[in-house]
Amino acid sequence: MKKIVLSVVAIATITAASMANETVSSAEATKAENKSGFFDRFHAKGDLRLRQEVIEKEGKADVNRERYRFRYSVNFDVTDNITLETAVSSGKYNPTSGNVSFKSDENIQEYFIDELKIDIVDIKYSFDNSWVRVGKQAHHIYRPIKTQLVWDNDIRLEGINYGYKNDSTIIRVGANRVHREKDYKDGDDINIFLAQYVHTQKLDDTKLNLGAAYYLYDGIKGNTVQSSNGFKNNSNANGLYTEDYGIAEAFAEVQVKDLVMGMPAKAAVTLAYNTLVSDENFGYDVSAELAMTKKWNAAVTYRDIQKDAVYGAHNDSDFSGGGTDSKGYYVKTKYAFAKNVDVAGWWNWSKLGDAELDYHRVQLDVILKF
Repeated sequence: MKKIVLSVVAIATITAASMANETVSSAEATKAENKSGFFDRFHAKGDLRLRQEVIEKEGKADVNRERYRFRYSVNFDVTDNITLETAVSSGKYNPTSGNVSFKSDENIQEYFIDELKIDIVDIKYSFDNSWVRVGKQAHHIYRPIKTQLVWDNDIRLEGINYGYKNDSTIIRVGANRVHREKDYKDGDDINIFLAQYVHTQKLDDTKLNLGAAYYLYDGIKGNTVQSSNGFKNNSNANGLYTEDYGIAEAFAEVQVKDLVMGMPAKAAVTLAYNTLVSDENFGYDVSAELAMTKKWNAAVTYRDIQKDAVYGAHNDSDFSGGGTDSKGYYVKTKYAFAKNVDVAGWWNWSKLGDAELDYHRVQLDVILKF
């Protein structure tokens, strides 16, 4: 009953917010004439995702659950070049997911207040084609077709990062620290040093992105886990990691504005290789995406990721149950049902580990944006 009440309240709230947004949009022309006002420096947005999920894993009982994810951000332009970025989300103590499962024996306040985490607090300084971010910040590493082979969508970097972008080049450089969640404070600090270069070549209605990157995790071998995510299939013994992670990434992505009958498409190949491990250290995925209409798109990915190819606590938390040591494919689709409402589906079929256990996962979503 509480799940139903919460869902109805959420939908009613977002509907009201959407109506308010319509009213605000009618005054956009007036606002455009006066951008110097204090409140014009605030930029807010958010979304609420309601999900029905089914998981079938060989040798385990099936899982059928309802979940939600809530995100809200407010950015403030301190000056024309400096922005304070803040955000909160659900999924406390989980760095790669904002999902929270509904439970019949919890108070409604526990679904939100007790599950919220401060997701982003950082300062962004922009100049020319560059920016510098300091603090806990949103994902900014370029990923072809948003692949999560190395980085999950919800990962937040904590440190200092630099970015540059023009018509032909993207550069990312940074030094960050792995955040340790509550109850997982034991162990030494782990730092992440990253560098990425992407070259863009435009040919008529086609764009080619070629990229290379290196992500060095300093201090993993012999260390403990950082959160409830656990080892996520990375090599471990006696509660400690047994390998280091220095991940070389390379990718090629093709974007076509008009593949057939005006439909744009993308295709990409992404490779990941752990240079600090001699075995079980390679992963890749091949993806394609097609926009059937302006409102409807679909994509398919095949992925094969060996045990120590990437740091399992930071890559895709959905594919094969999260982490590494699996291979398979997934299909996803999204439809813009209304201005502020999307509906989506995601289907995953995988084989897990050397035993190649069958794994199947289905996610059906309603996403409310405000």
